Amino acid sequence: AVAGVSFAYAPWLLAQAGHLHVISNGGIPLALAMLARGHGWSLRHGYRPERRHDGWVYTGWLVAAWQLSLGFGIGLPFAYFLAGTVLVAAVTWFLRRWVVRPVKRPFGRRLLIADLVGGLLFAGVGALLAIPFFTVAEAHPNAKRSIGDIAIFSPPASGFFTAPAESRVWGGLHEGARALLPWHPEMTLLPGFVLYALAAGGLFFSVWKLRHRLLLLAGVVVTMVLAMGTRFFDGTFTYVPLFEYLPGWNGLRTPGRLMLWTTLLLGLLAAGAVSAFATRVREISAERIPSWPSPWLRLATLLPLVLVIGEGLNSTPHPVVPPQPAAMRTVDGPLLVLPSNQSLDQPVMLWSTTRFQDVVNGGSGFTPRQLDDVRRVTLSFPDQVSVDYLRVLGVRNVLLMRDHIAGTPWEITVDAPVDGLGIIREEIGDVVVYRL
Repeated sequence: AVAGVSFAYAPWLLAQAGHLHVISNGGIPLALAMLARGHGWSLRHGYRPERRHDGWVYTGWLVAAWQLSLGFGIGLPFAYFLAGTVLVAAVTWFLRRWVVRPVKRPFGRRLLIADLVGGLLFAGVGALLAIPFFTVAEAHPNAKRSIGDIAIFSPPASGFFTAPAESRVWGGLHEGARALLPWHPEMTLLPGFVLYALAAGGLFFSVWKLRHRLLLLAGVVVTMVLAMGTRFFDGTFTYVPLFEYLPGWNGLRTPGRLMLWTTLLLGLLAAGAVSAFATRVREISAERIPSWPSPWLRLATLLPLVLVIGEGLNSTPHPVVPPQPAAMRTVDGPLLVLPSNQSLDQPVMLWSTTRFQDVVNGGSGFTPRQLDDVRRVTLSFPDQVSVDYLRVLGVRNVLLMRDHIAGTPWEITVDAPVDGLGIIREEIGDVVVYRL
């Protein structure tokens, strides 16, 4: 419970509320748990061949593919982690079977088939999802990241101890620390001081074996270093090689999101300590006469969970979703909604989910060159030049929102006649619809 809560409600995730593809991360530990269970392996008991089950393996790969479909922002590192795990497991199995102990170790044909089928499914989903990304990268040079872009979003070490403003416990106290961060929305990476403390205790008092604790500690250090991007000795021997040589890695903009893996590993270390604590309480209760723990001992076993939950409490303001114009529910695409900018295009994309019309509006991380041209040409809309340009693009309808045109050229032209342009103008609520 402590590990799960610390992963789901880590304070640093509060700063990612606007990035659903980052906070929708539950498929990562779930898929790993299913795959481990299917292969008969657990952190506490090691490999137990009698517990193998190919059904868990199939399900684990399906969940992994579903997680990947939610976005490459956290899905790509997850894919590389799975690939690395498969490689290490294959090499270890080969060495143990043919080199160290040349004795047939059980694995099972069904399990092998499940891994092959599941792995191919996962890779196929990733390949299909990658096609549009490569298409955009080829068409738009500004879609490609540079080391300079990474440096802008690389957090300093102080970010690991700084909470976002949305943290109910630490938000106000860390206001000064956030002010020192160049881009605090992506650099406030505190996973929780309670989690740090429990994980530190888990290095010395734990149900996990010593080598597992050391491996978890190494994983925490490595992922923290990678999360710092170019802040750790310019990333020369850490993040930069991944950026330059791993396919797709140069599409990741914010190294700090690798904190997801740091949080998971810290949670496992903490879980080892809490489990050892609970075990010790049971031993103490067995020695008591009568043999049951007092209420205080029972409450003590819940204290770590309560503290982790408390540190994850938030004060995130509830967003007010702009109401959908009635025209978005009736007008066919392809369509353009004006005004168009980075802020207004986001609700437009949301509104389009009623009918999923093709829309010109959009963008994520950068403005496509064509969209930039559309915004520039349509400043004079409706006129012959802009109408002809939009027709060439295939746009059938233009929606002009009256409640957003104050201070724009459309404030003057919104009621201008359209005679001679070959278009039809009508009003649906507060939206002027031009049918091209």
